[in-house]
Amino acid sequence: MTDSAQAGSAAKALGHIRVLDLSRVLAGPWCAQNLADLGADVIKIERPGCGDDTRAWGPPYARDAQGKDTGEAAYYLSANRGKRSVTVDIASPEGQALIRDLARHADVVLENYKVGQLKRYGLDYESLKAVKPDLVYCSITGFGQDGPYAHRAGYDFLIQGMGGLMSVTGERDELPGGGPQKAGVALTDLMTGMYATIAVLAALTHRDRTGEGQYIDMALLDTQVAMLANVGSNYLNSGKAPQRWGNAHANIVPYQTFACSDGHIIVAAGNDGQYQKFVDAGGRPELALDPRFATNPQRVANRDVLVPLLAEMVATRTRNEWIAALEAVGVPCGPINDVGEVFANEQVQARRMAVELPHPSAGKVKLVRSPMKMSATPATSDKAPPLLGQHTEEVLRDVLGRSGEEIAALRARGVV
Repeated sequence: MTDSAQAGSAAKALGHIRVLDLSRVLAGPWCAQNLADLGADVIKIERPGCGDDTRAWGPPYARDAQGKDTGEAAYYLSANRGKRSVTVDIASPEGQALIRDLARHADVVLENYKVGQLKRYGLDYESLKAVKPDLVYCSITGFGQDGPYAHRAGYDFLIQGMGGLMSVTGERDELPGGGPQKAGVALTDLMTGMYATIAVLAALTHRDRTGEGQYIDMALLDTQVAMLANVGSNYLNSGKAPQRWGNAHANIVPYQTFACSDGHIIVAAGNDGQYQKFVDAGGRPELALDPRFATNPQRVANRDVLVPLLAEMVATRTRNEWIAALEAVGVPCGPINDVGEVFANEQVQARRMAVELPHPSAGKVKLVRSPMKMSATPATSDKAPPLLGQHTEEVLRDVLGRSGEEIAALRARGVV
């Protein structure tokens, strides 16, 4: 970098990196936010007048000092901290020229447009590589740049279904409430953003060693298939499609939720010793001596007999009584917290996972801090998500050297 954004960046892992973020909604912005947390100067390009789609995805919205809603949706705030917002009409030739000029001053470009759409604007990888040969360019789409589905629109919910996650999420069909269920957060989007972050960092390391930039093709469906992990491996090595187990585990018993007298707990007995301690703590040591339940393979084979016995045992005590008893003997366990209980949790508070940041219209906004805790180059979450176009003049002036008169003329023509 050569402008004032570099000041004070020496202690930041990516303080020397500038990212041109053409993405919107979640997967791309999540990647860009990770890079911003690590110190990169992230310039978020938004449509004049409306910006990122998620700015309108409310309520809830951030509230001002009088308790009134601002125009900043909480959804947008979750994925855009630490960035600078510049409004550019990329459908116009002048807007396209601005993006090419910004790319010349960037290390990374992120985009999640439909396959081929940016080529029409001269903003695809090959076009921008011509002005910045060592550019790292990351495209994020639903299905990737090739294959029979490449031109389809891909959304998190659809990909959770198509990619197998919903087939293994939800209660068993034969039990009450059984059926496929999506995850409670947009897990495929978030994981794609995380994989994209890793790919960008690897590409930057390669560039620093060789001087060579490269193109990254990230697809939500690819990510969802990859993150099936042991479930995908189980199928590939057995030929049998895994089923839904609800809050139970396909390969470990007991590894599930149980109803206490006043709530629910999770018990994760990962080995025979932990299982024995669990039933001993519950006053049922004979359940560890019974040959049907003595080892994990036997417990898996006989889960329909064992689990009701364990459920009866757990139901006799409160949640806190069980947690205290199991923690005392080293059996992994814990409560099922709602989100309010999460942020009230003493460990979450000790780790300072919630942060309050100054904000131009809300006064202050509450956000979740980056979990990346690094001793030498700590990730920071110290800048609130920007207002729409908040940094347009600053970036055009400091990065591109445009004068006030030139910027005013661009505004008058609707380019920015």
